[in-house]
Amino acid sequence: MRKINEIFYSLQGEGYFTGTPSIFVRFSGCNLKCPFCDTEHTHGQWMEDDEIFFAISPFPASHLVLTGGEPSLFIDEALIDRFHNAGYFVQIETNGTQLLPENIDWITCSPKSDAQLALTKADELKIVFTGQDISVYDTFEAKYRFLQPCSNRNTDKVIDFLLKNPGWRLSLQTHKFIDIR
Repeated sequence: MRKINEIFYSLQGEGYFTGTPSIFVRFSGCNLKCPFCDTEHTHGQWMEDDEIFFAISPFPASHLVLTGGEPSLFIDEALIDRFHNAGYFVQIETNGTQLLPENIDWITCSPKSDAQLALTKADELKIVFTGQDISVYDTFEAKYRFLQPCSNRNTDKVIDFLLKNPGWRLSLQTHKFIDIR
């Protein structure tokens, strides 16, 4: 059983895959309590794997995003294998505090606050910028590095940082700008 907040179909709104039609499996529950989190952790239902597959099956996309909350608390290698066997590309959005199954296709690590990271590398590192010192991530191995304004409130500070640090890219929450989930 896995606690699911919601399952829905939309466009990926953040990071490397922005604009990609995706099926979102949003897990409920997290080991951190971030003040800007957009998941209501008191909501959700416990679902069997068959129920999850039934819920995602009507959608035409093959890009699957495991998000949360913190999905690493609820997934395992067998579930990822089952997604792969059904033809899905599996992306996870994680805070990086838990180890992950090795068979995930794309890891988006979005560290929060001062939490100790269990991960040392990911496909993309996406920092929600609240003014914190991000030099602590200089040794984190990532193909892509994104800095994202916190709820689009401090975009000017993020742009200023990016212009001074061209190794980072801008990630906006485009789904909020175009008013989709």
